[in-house]
Amino acid sequence: SGTNRPGIARLNQNGSVDLTFDPGSGTDNAIYAMKIQPDDRIMIGGGFSVYNGIRRNFIARMNSDGSLDGTFDPGTGFDGTVFALDVQNDGKVVVGGSFQINNGVGRTNIARLNPDGSLDTTFDPVLGADDTVRSILVQPDGRILIGGSFTNYNGTTVGRVARLNPNGLIDTTFNPGGTGANDVVFTLTTQSDGN
Repeated sequence: SGTNRPGIARLNQNGSVDLTFDPGSGTDNAIYAMKIQPDDRIMIGGGFSVYNGIRRNFIARMNSDGSLDGTFDPGTGFDGTVFALDVQNDGKVVVGGSFQINNGVGRTNIARLNPDGSLDTTFDPVLGADDTVRSILVQPDGRILIGGSFTNYNGTTVGRVARLNPNGLIDTTFNPGGTGANDVVFTLTTQSDGN
């Protein structure tokens, strides 16, 4: 609507641009994942390396007014695109995408960050997913559903969808059977009955 908003904007209920939300120069590349936290701060992930002139490799958190939240510092961040993220009840952020490293530590396509942006080492996927993670959904019980183009997770054959325990290892009680999905899983949600 004629208002400069690189990469991200907020609209009012009537569809007009909310001028109280100002990302400044915004992101230098696409945002693929977003989650609004209960405190109205906004987690974003994507293909960007800068947010409003400040280095943030593929992940950042904004305040509710669009400014960068400096209390979330991912260090050198990821070395590849973030396609999915979800925020746990404790504020930790589960992140998926196409990457091999987070802040100098090996994490293949999935990682979990502490609320301050540092790597949560209590979540250890070991070998991780063998291809891109494109969807993440944290269940109320803390287990984590993931979908994407991967067919193997930490040495276990999975058909592009899997469920992880809170420690990052595969939940063997969740079995989609056979070869699972025959193509990329881009999104996940749960029903009220848990399906």
